[in-house]
Amino acid sequence: MERNYPNISVTDKAARSLRSGHPWVYADEVLHADAACENGQLVDVTTRSGHWLGAGFYNSASKIRVRVLSRNANDRFDEAFWARRVQYAIDYRRTVMGADFDNCRLIFGEADGFPGLTVDRFGPILVAQVLSLGMELRKTQLFALLLQTLRACGEQIEVIYERNDVKLREKEGMQQGTGFVTLEDLKTDLDGHVTIRENGILYDVDYIHGQKTGFFLDQKYNRLAAAQLAPGKHVLDCFTHTGAFGLNCAAAGAASVVSVDVSEDALTTARHNAVLNGLDAHVEYLCADVFDLLTKLAEQKRGAYDYIILDPPAFTKSSATVANAIRGYKEINLKAMRILPRGGYLATCSCSHFMTDDRFRAMLADAAKDAQVSLRQIEARQQGPDHPILWNVPETDYLKFYLFQIV
Repeated sequence: MERNYPNISVTDKAARSLRSGHPWVYADEVLHADAACENGQLVDVTTRSGHWLGAGFYNSASKIRVRVLSRNANDRFDEAFWARRVQYAIDYRRTVMGADFDNCRLIFGEADGFPGLTVDRFGPILVAQVLSLGMELRKTQLFALLLQTLRACGEQIEVIYERNDVKLREKEGMQQGTGFVTLEDLKTDLDGHVTIRENGILYDVDYIHGQKTGFFLDQKYNRLAAAQLAPGKHVLDCFTHTGAFGLNCAAAGAASVVSVDVSEDALTTARHNAVLNGLDAHVEYLCADVFDLLTKLAEQKRGAYDYIILDPPAFTKSSATVANAIRGYKEINLKAMRILPRGGYLATCSCSHFMTDDRFRAMLADAAKDAQVSLRQIEARQQGPDHPILWNVPETDYLKFYLFQIV
């Protein structure tokens, strides 16, 4: 097949990375770029000696200079190519999510061959985040294909909303923004709220103003696993956000649940979700800094809780701040271990891929040593299967979730 794309040659290091399956070429790995290379458009990537490595989206404004789309020299990046990719992503979710297909992540960026594109489904609502210029220039085509493919499966989709209010877009040379997608018969005048059911729990998802796309779908089955330990327990649910872990525990029969968050706005949503489920009399909501609260409770030695859940936001979003993040994770886990009685239970997690599993496990072991307790591991989990992990792309492996008994 004749190649009609501009060419970029890369270092030996980049060539090794691409051959191992990683899809990114960084700016300092480019040896030469043809003058015809255009931001957001396709380029061929070759070794310094001219051996073809793949084709992908070029962007001179980004630290990630090329996001490789394909290593198949016969691929033509036409409508049929994108239709196959969309169909493949949808078929995968229908298989792995089963009855939960109505609320899941439909497209998970590089893990699905759509670099920089995220699409979450909340029933009839699709919420998209576009973080690469290559996807930005093709998003209308991709949204139309998503709509077409889902409706062909009998799924009713009424809205596509873009949550492009992310600073990362500026690093790609794009402006931030949000808004309804005007396509075919899609609705564009809704209030931004949709009610979903996950693990039998109802949630009011605010997809216009909520964090990220409005709801964190990746913890779906971890919440279920945590709830299995909850019957009869006195639960402290830390960093509760919109209340999900606490509500799962309350519904499972916890003796009591106190859900804590520093954001009063988040707690307002959490209280509303409790009312939706008839659980408002079973969950107490406390607006407090979790670090301060755990410090106070640890000073009191063994307290009123025999089950603590730690679901903090990402403490690090770069390799440069990992050391500080480790200290933060250790502080909350150490204090939780000191608060819990022997035989108590701890659910703890990290949602930063920079905080690798090895680092997280080492931190937990260090905290347990300082707390003079032993950890009996019940379960080790990751993100749900709708957020698939590509083993050759470490960035797709980000969520660590552990359940322990303190002994």
